[in-house]
Amino acid sequence: MRHSARIHFRTFAAVLVSTSFCAAVFAQTSGELDTQKDFDASHTQGPGDVKEGYESKDYQTRSRSLLKRRGVKKDLIRFAQNPPLGLPPVPIPAGNPLTRSKIDLGRKLFFDRRLSINDTFACATCHIPEQGLTNNEMRTAVGVEGRSVLRNSPTLYNVAYLARLFLDGREISLENQVWQPMTSHNEMAAPSIGWVINKIRRMRDYDGLFEKAFDGAEPNILTIGQALASYQRTLLAADSPFDRWYFGNQTNAVDESVKRGFGVFSGKGQCIVCHTMQKEHALFTDQKFHNTGLGFLISFNKDSEETSKTTRVQLAPGVFVDVSNEKIKAVSQQKLPNDLGLYRVTENPNDRWRFRTQSLRNVELTAPYMHNGKFDTLREVIDFYDRGGIPNELLSPLIFPLNLSEQEKQDLEAFLLSLTGSTIPEIVADAFAAPIGDLSLEDPNWAHEETLGY
Repeated sequence: MRHSARIHFRTFAAVLVSTSFCAAVFAQTSGELDTQKDFDASHTQGPGDVKEGYESKDYQTRSRSLLKRRGVKKDLIRFAQNPPLGLPPVPIPAGNPLTRSKIDLGRKLFFDRRLSINDTFACATCHIPEQGLTNNEMRTAVGVEGRSVLRNSPTLYNVAYLARLFLDGREISLENQVWQPMTSHNEMAAPSIGWVINKIRRMRDYDGLFEKAFDGAEPNILTIGQALASYQRTLLAADSPFDRWYFGNQTNAVDESVKRGFGVFSGKGQCIVCHTMQKEHALFTDQKFHNTGLGFLISFNKDSEETSKTTRVQLAPGVFVDVSNEKIKAVSQQKLPNDLGLYRVTENPNDRWRFRTQSLRNVELTAPYMHNGKFDTLREVIDFYDRGGIPNELLSPLIFPLNLSEQEKQDLEAFLLSLTGSTIPEIVADAFAAPIGDLSLEDPNWAHEETLGY
């Protein structure tokens, strides 16, 4: 009886899994168009579930249908071979030359939800193509089963140029970096590198792909990292209006406000000291680590003092309730540890609250801002730096009050908005055409006859 019941349970569980995850024919959430004529470029920016006006009882949803979303496969290798205006040559490791087969394989891995512990979470879940390859809807990232992460999801646009990965700089190459989110308990939560390798080897739709891309080599710790790194090196977003004006000498590419804003950026605002530029290109980051005071503020809870006993919570359009802060605390998760930034890597006390300078390219698309997603708008960021950050004993000497006028702030914001690359719609169109790893009965899963062998 026990054996029979177990078989029936496995069959029932398999039906549930296949029903919820395998109805790709009826609920395809990404796919490739037969023609480019139907691609909707308006879907290449912003969240799919627009919440503007949600506070009103008259709110009407304008959510985009994922069921109808389709993309167009692009040849992204050309971006890396000939970077768009404003970017330097892409550094390619000698041991991992770019090929189309590696890029295509890395793209498949990047969007594959089956690489997570419960078949629900992919790299693209936090780095959402239409949201600037970050997540506009969350201050800090959330992994499988709602597990919270300390930091905001950084954009992956132009990640190929970074000498140090993660905002604390703890990794030195894209090939190495890919394993941390996959095996982190609060991200994709794979229990080990070997578990990921074993799972990929048992998924039939990967048969022959690694061998084709890596001269016969199977999926392993090296080839998986190299494939994912290859795809990410093609995510180059530049040729912005600013690039066409400044590097392309197109006088009318931007308006006068942008030009004045660049003057503030490179002059009175001193932004260019950390968000550096070269004569023929600009990454808009010095790739160094600085303490702006924001990490200090959070570590000492100076940003969370309660001014009332209740918090106003919205339940539905036009429906609000005041909830006791004590009740909110009772159901909240345990407080996350302080984020000390670079100190976690060096253990040098002078490195507390230092984080890597993020690039300003495509900053229009990558809200919320700062390492913890503290600010929702660029104006909030400008005001923060205008005040001189948050004073503390380790504050960077490059941070000080700027005393910008209202006009200077508006012009500076106009300049920042001019840094959005023209290549982004093409990258997003390609992303929309990628498979997302719908679980099938042929894939390894505890509820299937095909398991991971445990």
